[in-house]
Amino acid sequence: MRSGDIFLSQLEIPVGEIYSSMGFRNVSPDDETRRVTESLLNEASVWVHPCFEYILMGGECRKEDVCLGDVTFNTGLVIAGQLRRSGSFVVFVWSVGEGWRQWMRLVSDRGDVLQSYVADCIGSQIVESTADFMEKRLHEYLYQSGLGYTNRFSPGYCGWSVSQQPLLFSLFPDGHPCGVTLTESCLMMPEKSVSGIIGIGADVRRMPYTCNICTMDKCLRRRG
Repeated sequence: MRSGDIFLSQLEIPVGEIYSSMGFRNVSPDDETRRVTESLLNEASVWVHPCFEYILMGGECRKEDVCLGDVTFNTGLVIAGQLRRSGSFVVFVWSVGEGWRQWMRLVSDRGDVLQSYVADCIGSQIVESTADFMEKRLHEYLYQSGLGYTNRFSPGYCGWSVSQQPLLFSLFPDGHPCGVTLTESCLMMPEKSVSGIIGIGADVRRMPYTCNICTMDKCLRRRG
């Protein structure tokens, strides 16, 4: 198992993506929104320290299942199909960390609705940038061995029920990777966290997300 903390300075955090998540897709944000965003990004660099944990496991794919050790995930046809050529799997959790929750309480106490909204959008982008950061490190590691890797897939997407989160968390030694806990409805706390699996093998590669055959119409990967 590997784990660690990340400084925001190590991440690529595209401000344009933050603005887009606020609704500024085809227009430029106003000066006040820019000022608040820049100020909060500077604050976040002091408070927020994303973290990650991942383990490498052998396993196999069946028609609609991914089997890792004694644990079987019913991922559905879409995900199992994408992972079927994998010889091993990375099981991961990455999170904005506890510092983000402390910072959000500080921002919330100011009673400024705009600041709270912008900070929430920043948190979403930080966890996405953390995921991209870890994928790049995975690529560098696997490239030397001539291995490829698949897209990352998470419970709650493409037919994989979020109710299987506890099974995924059970694969980690203490059951709370990155200090993340699960609610009764299987949501992660801090909520700005990502969990899932990535397939590894000589005959696998990243593919465009199969939005045309996925039934989830509110996925962040969907662009149309």
